[in-house]
Amino acid sequence: MSADMPRRIIVLRHARADWPNQVADHERPLADRGRLQAADAGRWLADSGINPDYVLCSTSLRTRETWKLVAHELPKRPRKTAYEERVYEASPGQIIEVLQETPEDHSDVLLVGHNPGVLGLTQVLAGDEGDREALNQLRLGGFPTAAIAVLSFGGPWKGVEPGVARLDTFHSLPE
Repeated sequence: MSADMPRRIIVLRHARADWPNQVADHERPLADRGRLQAADAGRWLADSGINPDYVLCSTSLRTRETWKLVAHELPKRPRKTAYEERVYEASPGQIIEVLQETPEDHSDVLLVGHNPGVLGLTQVLAGDEGDREALNQLRLGGFPTAAIAVLSFGGPWKGVEPGVARLDTFHSLPE
């Protein structure tokens, strides 16, 4: 695949997590509602024709569980899934560094991560470029659990930087 081919970054915030006592944040599981949200997010991706070929997923339990439930709803599995410690509690800049390491033969990357990093990443990459309704929804409502932002850009993965993308779609489930 050419480095200047159109690419998409699909940003997914993990689904609603539980808050059990005596469990470290990294090991928090999904709540019952979160399991339903994750499946709904996967169905939305499938219905939208979005099928990532590469997945970058935080190592936390809630992101791994979210990804597993989303993947179950997709028509085909991505070619590669990478569980990346650097995505957990990452700033937008740290996530950009991870995205820049994406192999060039991938066109659609799904990032499964956490707030505030996923909100900041989406805002930093898109700036004011993209679908007005999606941009407003993101500005006004933040990035709720199991929400999905779809960004597009042209160029190599190593060229991912602030302002390089446009926000094509933002989907969130009713609270």
